[in-house]
Amino acid sequence: MSPTQHLLAAYDNQLRTDAETASAANVRRLGPLYLASYPGRGFITYKDLGGADSAGISHLVADAVSHFRAMQGIANVEWKTRAHDHAPGLHDALVAAGFVPSEPESIMIGEARLLAVDERLPTGVTLRQITRDDDIRKMTAMQAAVFGDDESEAMAQSLISRLANNDGMELWVAEAEGQIISAGRLDPVEGTEFAGIWGGSTLARWRGQGVYRALTSARAKSALALGKKWIHSDSTEFSRPILERSGLQKVSETTRYLFRFNLKTAVGRTQVGLNWRVQLGETRQRPLGRNEEQRRCAWQDGLNWVRSVVTQWVSQLEAKNMSKIKCLQRV
Repeated sequence: MSPTQHLLAAYDNQLRTDAETASAANVRRLGPLYLASYPGRGFITYKDLGGADSAGISHLVADAVSHFRAMQGIANVEWKTRAHDHAPGLHDALVAAGFVPSEPESIMIGEARLLAVDERLPTGVTLRQITRDDDIRKMTAMQAAVFGDDESEAMAQSLISRLANNDGMELWVAEAEGQIISAGRLDPVEGTEFAGIWGGSTLARWRGQGVYRALTSARAKSALALGKKWIHSDSTEFSRPILERSGLQKVSETTRYLFRFNLKTAVGRTQVGLNWRVQLGETRQRPLGRNEEQRRCAWQDGLNWVRSVVTQWVSQLEAKNMSKIKCLQRV
């Protein structure tokens, strides 16, 4: 077995299924699948697909979506694939069910000591570990802007809940001029020699100045202090070269497929007057009547129009001001 194959075997045996879902609020087994729920989101993983053929995989995908559709408060679901898995027809089944694939990311593994080196920070930049709710919300707002996501508060709530459960996760940020400019988390994997580095993001104007490398080094040093030997990460093409220069190896690729539930709009009255509410992630619990279905479709058409207008406005704004935050790094 080659060194790369050895690392990949360790990844499959130690870092999938239970290790990935240890912090979930709830985990349900569906055949070979692990269906994990977190505040506002769902996550689907597995060690293998049990030898299922393309028809069997299509049924697994449909059943998994039905599971999360029946849960209140789930806005989106992520299905995580690995390139080295035997999964005939999985991509087609996911896309047919409404999942949208992201860009493939490299699964990187290497020794923590190779990353734990001293890095010189730009003048005025400092690093620290955060635990306060307000700091976490600032961090997720920055990451959401960098990644182009719209779930900053849901992610903040999830991280706050994890810190309250004391599962070992650490959140690290770099700050300058009173603003969080880079962030990432460290996830020690209990019962293994691994720790993961995730969520790495840096604002546009601070890229290429050593901030991300210093943030990665701080997390690696913390992992070593916790007795972890190996670092693993899913890296984009922005961050992969940094990790490769430090000696980490690409052992495979992973792709995130995201399913978003439709917005459902509800109009109601409170005791103090009319209250318009747009609720994310609600799931339908009963069949809709004909009139209800027509009203739902009308609301959905209106929401789609608003979304298209906002998208056009954002695109125009970005074209006029290229110094705005762009998606630069992701680990």
